[in-house]
Amino acid sequence: MFSYLVVAIGGALGTVGRFWLSGAIAQKFGETFPAGTLLVNISGSLIIGFFAALTGPDGRIWSSPSFRQFFMIGVLGGYTTFSSFSLQTLALNAIGSFVLCLFAVWLGDYFAVLLNQP
Repeated sequence: MFSYLVVAIGGALGTVGRFWLSGAIAQKFGETFPAGTLLVNISGSLIIGFFAALTGPDGRIWSSPSFRQFFMIGVLGGYTTFSSFSLQTLALNAIGSFVLCLFAVWLGDYFAVLLNQP
């Protein structure tokens, strides 16, 4: 139960961070291009890669499993799920994941458009 609480608290912090940063970027540069979302995704991917390597089994810094869950799953998962995707694709087929997810979004959109028709 403690792990769920740790992840939930981290997720809340990460979500607030994403909301603040993407909003600040949108306010400064406009909302025509989602620059805030792009910056969040890139920075989250950079941070999770750095933290995972630094605190992993071969890393220089020891971290408890609870803190890794709090930070990697909670904070960074709330900040951007793209960071988790990026880390996991180091071991998975990135092209397959991208193509299948893009197809799934297209399919969902297609079905919704059908349902929206009179």
